[in-house]
Amino acid sequence: MKLQTATRLGLYATLELARDPAQTLSSADLAERFGVSTHHLAKVLRTLSAAGLVHAERGASGGYRFTGNRRRVTLMDIVALFEPAPGHRAKEPGEDTEIGASLQRVLQEIDEIAEATLRSVSLETLLGSSHVG
Repeated sequence: MKLQTATRLGLYATLELARDPAQTLSSADLAERFGVSTHHLAKVLRTLSAAGLVHAERGASGGYRFTGNRRRVTLMDIVALFEPAPGHRAKEPGEDTEIGASLQRVLQEIDEIAEATLRSVSLETLLGSSHVG
């Protein structure tokens, strides 16, 4: 499973903010930490905000803070905000051949295992295991 850049940024931002839900970080602060443009990260943060995972606070001391539930939110919950749903991706060249179909079955199985793993890991679990939470 290859994740889009926006998906990885969504995971990074959510995990960074979930480390300390009382802390507010600006998009510029987060963008600098991840080495990306503030503009690109702002789109990701809007998606996370619309999903109710982060809250944007305006003003001089504004920024973003985590508002989700660290114990209930899984990595897959975040991935699903940015990645196409299974079965909704564009066909790839060669998929309609016999060999392509065989390969797609294996790749689909790999994706299913990856998805099951992402569904089984909560933010709390990851933050606790990485000693950063």
